[in-house]
Amino acid sequence: MLGIVFTSLVDMLEEKASPEFADEVLVEANLENEGAFTAVGYYPFSELEKIVTVLVDKTGKPVDELLHDFGFYLFGKLAAAHGQVLSGKDSLLDVMEYLDGDIHVQVRKLYPDADLPKFTVLSRTDTAMRLRYFSKHELYALAEGLMDAAAEHFGTPVERQTIKSSEPHTYEFSLKVI
Repeated sequence: MLGIVFTSLVDMLEEKASPEFADEVLVEANLENEGAFTAVGYYPFSELEKIVTVLVDKTGKPVDELLHDFGFYLFGKLAAAHGQVLSGKDSLLDVMEYLDGDIHVQVRKLYPDADLPKFTVLSRTDTAMRLRYFSKHELYALAEGLMDAAAEHFGTPVERQTIKSSEPHTYEFSLKVI
């Protein structure tokens, strides 16, 4: 998993709680690298799972709520660090339409080892979109947070519905601009 995901999560814990809280979480997670992450590094997904497990225990929040909150925060970090990837996009729907064919291509140039989710546009109108999301890591709630933050970033409020598919690790997102 990309280092920027880990460094952003630590940043969020420091900003939303405290540096001491972030340190406690990292120590309790018993990470292989003791929580020494770099934005350009690549780390096992299991390390993220350890951190999230500790956060669930410490906060009492459900894992999906924590992942959504993190996805929302992560969008801001990614937009600030890689804003050029969003250039020419005017709405959340534009971003989602070009995610796999354009944005993820750019991400792979920066991070060749990235294990990115797959987004497939099933249908699109000017005000609505249906997407298929696949990720073996089951991070659909993080993707929801990213989408919600992108909608806010572009000033395009949306109604979002998530439906678990009968296919493993697959969800459908229905987005409607309101």
